Amino acid sequence: MTSRADKVIGELERRGLDALLVTGLVNVRWLTGFSGSNAAAVIGREGLRRFLTDFRYLTQAADEVAGGWEREIGPDLLELAVQRLPLPSGDRRQEGVCSLGFDDVQMSVKEHARLAGLVPDSVELVAAGGLVEGLRAVKEPEEIARIRAAARVADDALTDVLTRGLAGRTERDVATDLEFTMRRLGAEASSFEPIVAAGAQGSLPHATPRDVKIASGALVVVDWGARLDGYASDCTRTFATGDLDPRDRAIYAKVLEAQEAALTAVRAGRTGREVDAVARGIIDAAGHAEHFGHGVGHGLGLEVHEAPRLSKQSDTALEAGMVVTVEPGIYVPGAVGVRIEDLVVVTEDGHDVLNGLAKDLQTID
Repeated sequence: MTSRADKVIGELERRGLDALLVTGLVNVRWLTGFSGSNAAAVIGREGLRRFLTDFRYLTQAADEVAGGWEREIGPDLLELAVQRLPLPSGDRRQEGVCSLGFDDVQMSVKEHARLAGLVPDSVELVAAGGLVEGLRAVKEPEEIARIRAAARVADDALTDVLTRGLAGRTERDVATDLEFTMRRLGAEASSFEPIVAAGAQGSLPHATPRDVKIASGALVVVDWGARLDGYASDCTRTFATGDLDPRDRAIYAKVLEAQEAALTAVRAGRTGREVDAVARGIIDAAGHAEHFGHGVGHGLGLEVHEAPRLSKQSDTALEAGMVVTVEPGIYVPGAVGVRIEDLVVVTEDGHDVLNGLAKDLQTID
């Protein structure tokens, strides 16, 4: 299997770059294996592999950083980074200029100005934001296995929490219970703060759990995920707490129809725009166009939101190995909200769902 470093080198060659400075911590972790809070890496042609961190992580770097990386310790990572850059290659050899890519998405304006002041005149800084993120979008089998395991922990946690009911508990109590249960079952953390939103609160796509008791006869949106071995999961289910208004039941049925149709559309070669359009067309035709304002999904891995996007603006073609969410919703302000979300791996002929909880409307008293 091609190593991650080799994949980066291939991209450098394609872009005509001599080296790349990686400063985003998630990208550093993907590339080197290091999970600490201060690090950078410089990678280039002809075997250049330099991992940089400070004294606090001397032992951790020795334990975590993959073989083949030269580990260097110092108080100023940018100063370390500009030392021993590679000689220029190709057409630039005659010009005597080394092209160093930097992540203009991750790097602040202040950091860039400082970097520009540190590099010699023989180094040209070239914006290369998204280079590593693009490679991260297609997951390796080991990554998919970790995401699947995180999804399994999340499923088991919610199943356990629901045995304690929903009606009469506060949204915050359910959310806290869910976080604790995921940790008890082995998660290192939640992927994000769980959303538990009942009734009209569910019309807020990113609602914050309140110290308000969940009423009977309401819909409750639960959006949660577990983080395991660095990788996140993400899932949403909407439950009933008793007899529902026919309007709410109809909205649930329409979201489920849209979600399952979009899920069926997920396969290699389809664009994010095409998958989004499947769900959006069903919801729009039901008269809820103004009640579905976000994209139908997003990529997930070391981060909860990463490439690719499934939205009206995305022309990115899905590739086998990408992991994406499929999560349409209907949000009627001041009234009700429903979202149903699955986490899936894109395959050549379709997809593989990583979470396992049922999607038929369940009543949890």
